[in-house]
Amino acid sequence: MSTEPVPIREAATVAVVRDHDGALEVFMLRRSGAATFSPGAHVFPGGAVDPADRHRDLERCCDGLDDEAASAALGVPAGGLGYFVAAIRECFEEAGLLLGRRDGELVGSCAPYQDLRAALNTGEASMLDVCRAASVTLAVDLLVPFGHWITPAGAPRRFDTRFFVAPAPAGQDALHDGCETTEGRWMRPVDVLAAADRGELELIRPTRHTLRELARHRSSVELFATT
Repeated sequence: MSTEPVPIREAATVAVVRDHDGALEVFMLRRSGAATFSPGAHVFPGGAVDPADRHRDLERCCDGLDDEAASAALGVPAGGLGYFVAAIRECFEEAGLLLGRRDGELVGSCAPYQDLRAALNTGEASMLDVCRAASVTLAVDLLVPFGHWITPAGAPRRFDTRFFVAPAPAGQDALHDGCETTEGRWMRPVDVLAAADRGELELIRPTRHTLRELARHRSSVELFATT
């Protein structure tokens, strides 16, 4: 058995929220049972920060934040923008939601970009490639830092994860990727927590904590006004 410490990878995840029928909802994904990290658990879109998420040309593709401002928001010396980019990339890959703008307007439909989503999921494209091919900028200014968790020692994989919350883009339909995630649905945070308490679904500690924080708010308007 190896005694080498498990390396800690930087990661980002984003809780995408919306208002529906007078209540706040969040998009939840169920991880594949074959996943190494938290198989079968219900999570928010997220994953490791890739080197390509910090490509030097990406900064000009990001709205409202440069690396200095993003790093200050997260309390890191440099490289903070990569967390924001990774959160948007994972959200597009796993949930099919593109937090981006075209000609200054938020993207209203992801239908024209499904080939790019597939290329991201296979590793054939980076987020910079998506920006260039689709003529979009990344709406990193919509992401609000919402937590910071580090996987405890002893886990097979460890992550230093920045949690964000962001509003769902109007007109887009969320859909799991069918590979890393096998189910996706909008749920009220209180309903997710209740289902977990009944043993109907699995939550890891950071997700449960984030859901409890989200459940304190009656609407996304209230959430973003107080966050």
